[in-house]
Amino acid sequence: MKIVHCIRAPVGGVFRHVCDLAEAQSKAGHQVGLVCDSSTGGAFEQAMLERTSPFLALGIHRFAMHRDIAASDAALIWRLTGAIRKLDPDVLHAHGSKGGAYGRIVGTLLRVTGKRVARIYTPHGGSLHFDARSARGRIYFAAERALGAITDAFVFVSQYEADTYAEKIGTPRRPSAVVLNGLRPEEFEPIATAPDARDFLFLGELRDLKGPDVLLNALALIRGTTGRAPTAFIVGDGPDKARYKAMAGELGLANAVAFHDPMPARIAFRLAHTMVVPSRKESLPYIVLEAAAAAMPLVATRVGGVPEILDADSDGLVPPGDAAALAEAMAAALTDRGATHRRAAKLKSDVRKRFSIATMAAAVESVYGRALGR
Repeated sequence: MKIVHCIRAPVGGVFRHVCDLAEAQSKAGHQVGLVCDSSTGGAFEQAMLERTSPFLALGIHRFAMHRDIAASDAALIWRLTGAIRKLDPDVLHAHGSKGGAYGRIVGTLLRVTGKRVARIYTPHGGSLHFDARSARGRIYFAAERALGAITDAFVFVSQYEADTYAEKIGTPRRPSAVVLNGLRPEEFEPIATAPDARDFLFLGELRDLKGPDVLLNALALIRGTTGRAPTAFIVGDGPDKARYKAMAGELGLANAVAFHDPMPARIAFRLAHTMVVPSRKESLPYIVLEAAAAAMPLVATRVGGVPEILDADSDGLVPPGDAAALAEAMAAALTDRGATHRRAAKLKSDVRKRFSIATMAAAVESVYGRALGR
C-alpha cells in the first residue's frame, strides 16, 4: 500500500507514534509519506525526522499549519490536496484534531475526483480534551461529528479514548478499533542512574495540560511540610517554559529545579530517580510506557489511558491538578525507594507482555485492509 500520515505538530508522543508506525509499515513493504507543520519543533524533533526519513519513500511534506481554526485553512487544504494527490495514496491516516480535519477533508476531495483512498482517523486526545459544556468544546465536537461522516475507520490508542469519543461525539458510524501504542525491544534494556541524579524528572511539553505547574507546587509543599528540599529536572519545551522558570523562582525552587531542552527519554531517565507525570489530560502517554519499560519508579495522575498501562497497580495514581496529593505520593517515593523499585520491576514485566510496535503495526494494517475492503 501507499500510506500517507497527516499530523499537524511533529512533537510529543503523537509524533513518536507516527514515526514508529511509519518505520514498521515501511519494513513491512509499504510506501509511506508524512505531511506535517513546517513551523513546529526544534532540534530534537528534526533529529527524529532525519532518523525516520529513510523509511519515508513518499517523502516528508511540510506546510504552515495553524493550531486553531484559521482563515488560511481553506487555501491550505487546497494546497494539501494537490500535494497528496501526486503521492497517490491508498490510505490517508490523519492524526490529532487539526491533522484529522485536514486529512479527512483532503481524502474526501480526492475521492470526489475518483481516487479510492481510505480515510483513517486517530484522535490522540486532541479535541476530546475540551469540556463539552464550553463554547469551544461545542464547536469542536460539532466539527468532529461532521468529519465522522467522511471517515472510513477509526483507530483509538486507548479504551479511554474510544469511550470519550463515544461520550462526547457519539458512537462511530464506521468501523473502529482500539490499538495500544507499542514499544521497541531495546526500550526494555536496563538504565544506570547517574551518580548525581536528582530526585524527580518531568519529561514532556511545557504547557498546563501536562501539569508542570502542579509539579512545582508539589515540590514546594514537600519542602514546606517535611523540611526536605527535593530536587528535579524539567526536560522539554513549550509555550509556557518561561512562566514555569519564573514560577520556580517565586516558589524558592530556583536551585532545586533545573530546566533542560528536549532530549531522548532514555538519556533523560539517567538524570533522576523517579519519573513524575502530573498531566491534567492524556490519552495513552508514551512517557509512562517508556518509564515503565525502563523500570523507572513512577508517580502519575489518574487521567486518560494511564490506568490501562498500570492496570493492577493503578490504585497509586493521584487526582489531576491536586498538588497536595501529588506531593504526598512524591514524598512516599522519596521515603521508600525500595518499594517503588519493586513496583517498577513488576510493571516492566507486565508492560513487556502488552505493548509492542509489531503488534501495533499489524493491528493498524488490519484496520486499513477492512477500510479498503480487502
